[in-house]
Amino acid sequence: MKNPKIAGTSPIAVELEKGKRYAWCTCGESEKQPFCDGKHKGGDFSPQVFVAEESKTVHLCTCKQTANPGFCDGAHKRL
Repeated sequence: MKNPKIAGTSPIAVELEKGKRYAWCTCGESEKQPFCDGKHKGGDFSPQVFVAEESKTVHLCTCKQTANPGFCDGAHKRL
């Protein structure tokens, strides 16, 4: 599998809604960062789909280097 494109070097704050389904972009090609817009189709990547367990603000990763898929863990600071 090839490495994902680094879509950004800082996370994006997003307000999640409890019970709502989200698809985080793993390839870095989406124009709707940090969410998937289908640009991965035909490639090595697929979105990381999750359902929000609670309504809250989170910081979603745009560098695609996080060890906690979807959520920023500070990996962008090492780029």
